[in-house]
Amino acid sequence: MKVLVVDDSALMRRQLTDILTGAGLEVETARNGAEALELVATFQPDVVTLDVTMPEMDGLACLKRIMAETPRPVVMISALTEAGAETSMEALRLGAVDVIHKQGVGGVGLRRVSDEVVRIIRGAAGAKLRRARGLRERLQRTRAEIVGDRELPAPPAPQPAEPAEAPAPGASGPGVVLIGVSTGGPSTLEEIIPNLPEDFPWPVVVAQHMPPTFTATLARRLNVVSALTVVEAAQPTLLEPGTVCIARGGADAVLIRRNGRLMVQPVPQDPARPWHPNVDRLVESALQHVEAARLIGVLLTGMGVDGGATMAEMHGRGGRTIAESEASAVVFGMPAELIRRGGAGAVLPAEQIATQLIRWLRPAKG
Repeated sequence: MKVLVVDDSALMRRQLTDILTGAGLEVETARNGAEALELVATFQPDVVTLDVTMPEMDGLACLKRIMAETPRPVVMISALTEAGAETSMEALRLGAVDVIHKQGVGGVGLRRVSDEVVRIIRGAAGAKLRRARGLRERLQRTRAEIVGDRELPAPPAPQPAEPAEAPAPGASGPGVVLIGVSTGGPSTLEEIIPNLPEDFPWPVVVAQHMPPTFTATLARRLNVVSALTVVEAAQPTLLEPGTVCIARGGADAVLIRRNGRLMVQPVPQDPARPWHPNVDRLVESALQHVEAARLIGVLLTGMGVDGGATMAEMHGRGGRTIAESEASAVVFGMPAELIRRGGAGAVLPAEQIATQLIRWLRPAKG
């Protein structure tokens, strides 16, 4: 497997090269975007790691050229700053597969994080590329389907790979939608959250595997394009209809009850669990405080198996679940685990998931 490391810092190039060659990967390096484009053509890497900020041609400009001319998996290397997070979110929207933060690679704990860096790079090599698509057009199409706008052409009726379940018995009261997602998540969430209507009756909690700083940026971006209010749950946050809570990066999130009211609360990472914010931990806490019939679990694109076991348990106890289909998943690992365990009540491409959630939770018209 061949990796092109692109960074204007000689130290970062050397550290990443040492990590990747130590794992048996073939590595070439470039100092800027212009050199990178030449090496993409001659070296033909399986994965490119791309620094966000570089002279001459920055990471976003280089990414756009790569995705337009010779598409291949790109992993961004970003500082844990607000500016770095904003640029990285834009890179993910433009087709980058994942983000590695510089502090992890260049910090004292280099040996500790090297396995994680290799895991991300190897996973990216098998990722399905997603070109940037027009969010506004997607929203118009889906909302037209929901409200019946005759002026816009309706898309074909959803064809789930497995039959979608009917509403669960006893699930008429308020409940919670739990979404677990990892690699490829930001662009996938753009297919779902902005297409939920303002009167969506259940709160939504999202566990997106991400480092600190990035989840606040993700929440702000989704809030701008959504009818629902999207916030980062950086402190205990009340779960109310009309709200989407993004679990804070660099921590885990659990559901709690305080004075009888359901809340989501950030907690320190559980070191026994490899992914954070951890989906399994979120679902376990939900099952402690909410009956399964009032829970919906959605497991989306991502490497690994996080969320598969607990959402399968939720399904077995009467909850409803959706696994993203292989057709749309950037990385099919997490939803595939839910399907393998027999816990997927419906298997749908990302663009059909919002419609299914609305069908389950909107009362039937008499």
